[in-house]
Amino acid sequence: MAQTDYTIFEILQMDACAGCSLCVDVCPAVSAAEDGKLSAVYRINELRRIMRSRTGFLQKFFGKKALGQELLKPFSDTVFACTLCGGCQQVCPSGIHIKDLWLSLRQDMVHSKAYPKKVDMIGENLAGSHNVFDEDNQERAEWVEDLPDAPDHGFIKDQADVVYFTGCVSSYFPMVQKIPLALVEIFESARVDFTLLGEEEWCCGFPLLGAGLRDQTKDLIGHNLEAVRAKGARKIIFSCPSCYQMWSENYPEEFEIYHITQFLNQLMASGQIMFNELPLTVTYHDPCDLGRGSGEYNAPRQIIRSIPGVELVEMAHNRENCLCCGGGGNLEMIDAGLSSDIAKAKIDEALQTGAQTIVTACQQCVRTMTTYARRYKVAIEVMDITQLVQKALTGKNRPGSG
Repeated sequence: MAQTDYTIFEILQMDACAGCSLCVDVCPAVSAAEDGKLSAVYRINELRRIMRSRTGFLQKFFGKKALGQELLKPFSDTVFACTLCGGCQQVCPSGIHIKDLWLSLRQDMVHSKAYPKKVDMIGENLAGSHNVFDEDNQERAEWVEDLPDAPDHGFIKDQADVVYFTGCVSSYFPMVQKIPLALVEIFESARVDFTLLGEEEWCCGFPLLGAGLRDQTKDLIGHNLEAVRAKGARKIIFSCPSCYQMWSENYPEEFEIYHITQFLNQLMASGQIMFNELPLTVTYHDPCDLGRGSGEYNAPRQIIRSIPGVELVEMAHNRENCLCCGGGGNLEMIDAGLSSDIAKAKIDEALQTGAQTIVTACQQCVRTMTTYARRYKVAIEVMDITQLVQKALTGKNRPGSG
């Protein structure tokens, strides 16, 4: 393609890189792979070179070869070997919006036909089945059947004040279906008038951004908006930080939207949920899309500290400096080995706290860290914050208790 994949602001920012290499020090992919070519400073330097080759003298000299796959493919491999965690952007002294630049760069690689072929699978799955796993979308809410006393309507109501947007991973991946199951129990105990969208929930579109397929998100966005409107809802709740960030940044401001940690704090403040004592030492992992991506660090910690008996021990890297779990940016699909190596660094740091449990607020973080811990028999539990809240609910909070 060409410069049309980038905004004018992004093109100008490419030349703002001072080459300080601070991004190298914080990049989880660089550390795990021990390869400086996965760093932001390398990519930006190469991108500037490619952009120059597309215009002026170099384009005339090289002709079409300057845009050929044989020249772009090795660079493209580094572009997709990234979790999009935003750590590089956090430390950039020049203030470059690096994560947005990466999304445009991935789109450029797709338009230039220099990209991992698994990107095609992401696009095809979402176009055909409306979920990233190519499962039957009619089965998106089948996890409800695992509830002991599920109502006949399966929490798919004609009208409700709140929509719980479950997300693809929690809908289909058995390892993390405990998250929506816990959340339903919490909502029931707090008497929240909520509904699921069921098969009318389509992927939020976030995986398309990470795949470089930004121009394919329009249909998903339009459909989801209509599905929520049809419920007459005013609020949308997300347990997935990526869904929450996608709606925050790419959907019109039509509804009140909350990540579940923000909404749970409201329920606690209004006295709708109360806790028993739960003796447990935990450390908290800030999901990249909730923390650096959406700026929410306090809500999860407020919840954890509100549970009697729970002790929070912070990791050496926390809040805006939190290490990525390795599960973002479609990396697990592109390079599962690199994703696992990044997860190792995360688990190792958590173990150093002496905590019994890693608590996070993201289904993908739970999945990535749990997979690593189980595979290598690491003695630490990983759970979502909704599961922690569910464990601590007082008896009178529980559904059917009066």
